[in-house]
Amino acid sequence: MRKPVVLITGAAGEIGHALIDHLVADGGQAIITVDLRPLEPEFDAKVTRAFAGSILDHALLESIQAEYAVDRIFHLAALLSTRSEFTPVAAHEVNVRGTLNLLEFAAAQTRSHGAPVTFFYPSSIAAYGIPAGIEAPPTGWTEIEHTLPTTMYGCNKLYCEHLGRYYAHHYKQLDAQPQAGHVDFRSLRFPGLISAHTVPSGGTSDYAPDMIHAAAQGQAYECFVRPDTRIPFMAMPDAVDAILALSAAPREQLTQSVYNLTAFDPTADEIRSLVLQAFPKANIGYTIDEKRQRIVDSWPQRVNDTAAREDWGLAPRYDLDAAFGEYLIPIIAGRYAAG
Repeated sequence: MRKPVVLITGAAGEIGHALIDHLVADGGQAIITVDLRPLEPEFDAKVTRAFAGSILDHALLESIQAEYAVDRIFHLAALLSTRSEFTPVAAHEVNVRGTLNLLEFAAAQTRSHGAPVTFFYPSSIAAYGIPAGIEAPPTGWTEIEHTLPTTMYGCNKLYCEHLGRYYAHHYKQLDAQPQAGHVDFRSLRFPGLISAHTVPSGGTSDYAPDMIHAAAQGQAYECFVRPDTRIPFMAMPDAVDAILALSAAPREQLTQSVYNLTAFDPTADEIRSLVLQAFPKANIGYTIDEKRQRIVDSWPQRVNDTAAREDWGLAPRYDLDAAFGEYLIPIIAGRYAAG
């Protein structure tokens, strides 16, 4: 008899680690993971099995299919934004074909054990593409407005949102027995995520944590976007809480498959001011990277997350001041003070 489990892809990253900890603390079912990188020993000990491999490996997915009954999938594995822009074909392979593989895997799991598989997919604000000169509504953009992304990563995310909706509502609709509903697809369109524990790696929204890391080390930093640049952000703990809340919500409460979420939307100069309050001697200037600026300018300054708040209770713990004053700055400063 196959063993009931939760599957996490891309589990070796910070969100994967956090999900493992929360699921273990809840005392629920066993966890299996897939990642190209091995799990760190402390997390490896918490899961039933950690598969080292790729979501593009059909043989690996077939072996998991044969041994385990998966009823929840957290599909985190992806090529991120900067690398996707430099290697668009590889990004399509991993981000689109890999997601399609997992959706097919989920549908096969449902056919095998008879219950819909809950499939969580992290989308991104990069799925938006707002033409220049379009005036934003006071409450921010909804999930269906101005989705004309200008990056490969954004194109990948938007297409996979549509794939998820297809598998959830229209899968094989011309079959004698249509199979819609086999996959319970749920997605969050994340804003810029800021973590106190992960070193920025060149992402398009990384100018915010970059300022803190540079200031904490006594290094000068040149911000690559204009001082008036404004996009939505969220602290990483709130992002993890949102994943868990959406995944646990009863299906009948959800009015859509993809949800916006946000916590605060400062300008780059407002972020700079908060960092200077904590590090008065910090040297933070501006050297605009026009290519990156164009990408950020195509994203919303604010998004409308009303549906998430009403459907499943989105309620971020960290506003702008708390995110920087209670979470980001103390932890990052402590990291470098400890050597």
